[in-house]
Amino acid sequence: MPRPLLPLSGFRTFDSAARHLSFARAADELRVTPAAVSHQVRTLEEYLGTKLFNREGRRLTLTDAGAALVPDLRLAFDRMESALDRVRPEPSRAVLSVTMPPTFATKWFVPRLDSFRAAHPDIELRLDVNDRIVAFEEANVDVAIRYGMGGYAGMIAEKLCDERVFPVCSPRLAARLATPSDLAHAELLHVDGNLRFDASFPTWVTWLAAAGVGGVDADRGMRFTLSTPAIEAAVDGQGVMLARHLVVAEDLATGRLVKPFALELPVRPAYYLVYPKAALRLRNVARLRDWLLAEFARPYPASERSDVGGFKELAALGGAG
Repeated sequence: MPRPLLPLSGFRTFDSAARHLSFARAADELRVTPAAVSHQVRTLEEYLGTKLFNREGRRLTLTDAGAALVPDLRLAFDRMESALDRVRPEPSRAVLSVTMPPTFATKWFVPRLDSFRAAHPDIELRLDVNDRIVAFEEANVDVAIRYGMGGYAGMIAEKLCDERVFPVCSPRLAARLATPSDLAHAELLHVDGNLRFDASFPTWVTWLAAAGVGGVDADRGMRFTLSTPAIEAAVDGQGVMLARHLVVAEDLATGRLVKPFALELPVRPAYYLVYPKAALRLRNVARLRDWLLAEFARPYPASERSDVGGFKELAALGGAG
């Protein structure tokens, strides 16, 4: 006996409405009218002979039958998508779109592009570099790297790296800093944008207090909106900056910057790899993910550790984050 024709469009419409508990939001996702969503759901209910939603004014809830249908239906859709991915040929040179913050792109990702291209010459990366949290479908983005608190609704978020903050400066300036008290005679560099993003972000006041140092005017010095120009000012020997580890890792590894003191303070935000659940079934998304996890798992070069200055007793306090 032939199988009966299933109302696949009705199931797809029901799945969207069940996820959003809203015909209007399902209509936006499916690019149809709310009336069309309502009609599809009603047709499916007639086909099944049971109600799937309770409609109480503008409020939409699942019936027991609707709630029972959801998990098996989503599993069926996942299996269909997996089957299609297995038989769909990938182009010889696939384009992979990645969005990430500007400082991360400039100071960490781009310096490692040669490594990624050597490992995956068939993948053509398209970088969307900005601080906005973009909608994946609207921006045509496959995967995101985000600096934040995690918990991105409807997405898988894998932590790549915790962050910590510590002073950095040029080697020439570090030679004049035997202890943190010597910061009283150095220019301090501030990145105000960090505080706007995270009010608990460590400042010079915080770091000096943790180091047990008084008598230093922690508010003086040049102020910057973004980290990148502050890093360049530090490289140029214009002052000492409190920097996030990841955005100065390359400058530490090459010796353009050094850590004059060992004390590090943790920060709450971290770097996350964020993607829709279905994206990991795409071979090239999985390859980027595996490369990123491998890069972050690598030990940092010795030149990134503090080997300048005489205030070594702080090393016992450091290493947080």
